[in-house]
Amino acid sequence: MSEGHTGHVVPELPEPGGAGPNPDGSAEGYRARHTLPLRVELVRQLRRRRTQVTLGLLAALPLLLLLAFELGSDERNRRSGGLVDLATASGANFVSFALFASASFLFVVVVALFFGDTVASEASWSSLKYLLAIPVPRHRLLRQKAVVSGVLSLLALVLLPLVSLGAGVLWYGTGELVTPTGEALPFGVAVLRLAVAVVYLAVHLSWVAGLALLLSVSTDAPLGAVGGAVLASILSQILDSITALGDLRVYLPTHYSFAWSDVLTSEVEWTDMARGAFSAVAYSAVFLLLAGRRFATKDITS
Repeated sequence: MSEGHTGHVVPELPEPGGAGPNPDGSAEGYRARHTLPLRVELVRQLRRRRTQVTLGLLAALPLLLLLAFELGSDERNRRSGGLVDLATASGANFVSFALFASASFLFVVVVALFFGDTVASEASWSSLKYLLAIPVPRHRLLRQKAVVSGVLSLLALVLLPLVSLGAGVLWYGTGELVTPTGEALPFGVAVLRLAVAVVYLAVHLSWVAGLALLLSVSTDAPLGAVGGAVLASILSQILDSITALGDLRVYLPTHYSFAWSDVLTSEVEWTDMARGAFSAVAYSAVFLLLAGRRFATKDITS
């Protein structure tokens, strides 16, 4: 610093090649890839009450089902009957029943909650604009939040069958998995098949994740984004039940919701699972692209 003739302090200009702003105009030391690390966002979401309550309820559900079966009076043959009748035949049967009971609605709500709430909640708290002012690039913010939402959704999808398996084995043993058609699978094979079923469900529900994320960047109301994705799933299931639609039903995203049950047979039929996975990934890709485009051009005011 030096003094001019008027006595005012005149700042010295930085020497050529010295420290200064980055070529893109950002402050020295700023790196976009260092903003909003996945670990930080994951910890933030895990500390939220809705995450803790959701995971807690999923862990408690198998225990509630177990209690319901024990309190009920059921004298039917546990080696025959429908899916509910066979739920207590073995630990593997208990897991398959828990998946059947949760796949078409509960899992949809959970995935819609994690993806639909992720951006819309920040907007509703008026914190989204401050995240972008750090600045966190829009594409990075959306990607980080989507990845964390995906991790939480996978955790939820795995937590329920894991707790079900533990409770089922302790209470009903490691007997064969018996299907309503009378087929039986050894316990070890049944566990592997159920793991494949969970993987399929994760892929299948990707269309719900994409739609919920699209709605999340389109509204400042988290309930609107979550509810919109769940409502779309319900409407799709209703349309899928209308046999008059014929072959048009195969284009509905929920048409192959229960295709995973094909792995619980002695001879696995992969056709419907492959079609269901392709359908879900195609819908998800479209929704995710629309979400990215919408968020990149959205006027953020909250």
